[in-house]
Amino acid sequence: MSDPSYPFLTAIAATFFIAGIVKGVTGMGLPTVAMGVLGALISPLAAASLLIVPSFVTNVWQLLAGPQFTSIMRRLWLMMLAIIVGTVLGSSWLASGNTRLTTVALGGSLVVYAGYTLFARQIRIPQHWERWLSPAIGATTGIVTGGTGVFVIPAVPYLQALGLEKDELVQALGLSFTVSTVALAGGLGYRGAFKLDTLTLSALAVIPALGGMWAGQLIRNRISPATFRRCFLLCLLVLGAEMTLKSIF
Repeated sequence: MSDPSYPFLTAIAATFFIAGIVKGVTGMGLPTVAMGVLGALISPLAAASLLIVPSFVTNVWQLLAGPQFTSIMRRLWLMMLAIIVGTVLGSSWLASGNTRLTTVALGGSLVVYAGYTLFARQIRIPQHWERWLSPAIGATTGIVTGGTGVFVIPAVPYLQALGLEKDELVQALGLSFTVSTVALAGGLGYRGAFKLDTLTLSALAVIPALGGMWAGQLIRNRISPATFRRCFLLCLLVLGAEMTLKSIF
């Protein structure tokens, strides 16, 4: 990406604008959409590198907008620590350049996440299980994040199962995504996988991402978020299946 073309830059801007809309409507989905679309155009490593800055900015915004940061951090700190460790270790997959393996893993992650969210019944996890389950979920999420650049599996289903209030859930997701973004950046940076031109493009991608978030918040007031989210998940399911099958065959 040392000399990106105008069509490629346009594709990046459009991708992050659409991903921002999804996040503005649903409170999540920016890394999933961005990795899903960009992963079909460039390597997963390059796509994950582009994701770092817009993901960090939008997730910090989401994290700081909620009222329960201290209590959520106290409750989930073991999970966050495990995410950091797992992501730094798992980032060796992306940095290795094994694009076929990471693309299959990314496609599989999209299918699992979309399928679970669409069809599975909502479960509830007893609070006394969190002490041992949170680190396991965090480590698994970190490994998936490090290998694919997608932050959602299994952190999102787990946080949804904790019975948090709406605002608490949104803030907990912001915390998890922020920690995952920082850890991924650290893991890739440690392995020398960042390039200056990629970081510059990543910073520029903040503009369409924030514009998309603003538009998504307007859309959220006009349509049913549940309907939009259902269509979004169906698209992710198809996209993930296509990426997985294309990489295998």
